[in-house]
Amino acid sequence: MHKNIPENVPQTVSEVEASLSELKRKRGYLLPHHGLLAISSPALLTAYDATYSALTLTERSMTLRQKEVVWLIILISTKESIATHHIDRLRKGGGDDNDLEAALALASWAEGAEKYNFVETHWGHHLTAFDATQSYRSGLEVILNKYPVEPWVAEVGLAAAHQCHRRWRWVGEHIIGAYNNGAEENAIAEGLSLAMFPGGVPNFVDACEVWRKLILDQRVKASVAYKAWAQMTGQGGFDEAFETYAPSQ
Repeated sequence: MHKNIPENVPQTVSEVEASLSELKRKRGYLLPHHGLLAISSPALLTAYDATYSALTLTERSMTLRQKEVVWLIILISTKESIATHHIDRLRKGGGDDNDLEAALALASWAEGAEKYNFVETHWGHHLTAFDATQSYRSGLEVILNKYPVEPWVAEVGLAAAHQCHRRWRWVGEHIIGAYNNGAEENAIAEGLSLAMFPGGVPNFVDACEVWRKLILDQRVKASVAYKAWAQMTGQGGFDEAFETYAPSQ
């Protein structure tokens, strides 16, 4: 059974093209899901574009170059080959091939992080002086010394890359590293939020919880506003709310 089609859903070729023309003018390109949303749910396409614009096109805490370096670390980590517009945006922001190579080196380094966990867990008793975090960071230092990327930008990008793959130990490690290297908290939040689309919103939610625990455990020096967020109760989702507010039987 076919349901009635809302009046604003495009039905003809010209209507479909017209519905996408403004989006193409705004971004300079289209991707396959734009057309699908345009013909199936124009309201969702509008909401999606507004979210993407606020996430990516609106200036927040990072400069365009810094943001695109973080984006490229995320995109290489998640193998998003279609997202070459971020290379163009990097260059428009003053970045160059060295920044792209830095993003590649950092994303590649992140891929090997779990190997340090493996050795620590399974072979640590054979390597009495081995410290997984210290060894991982020693190699990272080589990359940071080679490329002119701000250390805090690298830390934010690596936290976001690890977020995409649910490597929570390393997400926490790089959030701490971002603080230690002078990152503004809003810039850390911006970097983690960029991974929502390529890395998944649930992973972003869990990364935020990792950050909250770092603040609650006083492992980072959070600002008043971020402490207030971390200390706020009732952020455990439906189950917590249900247990708290469900009427007694």
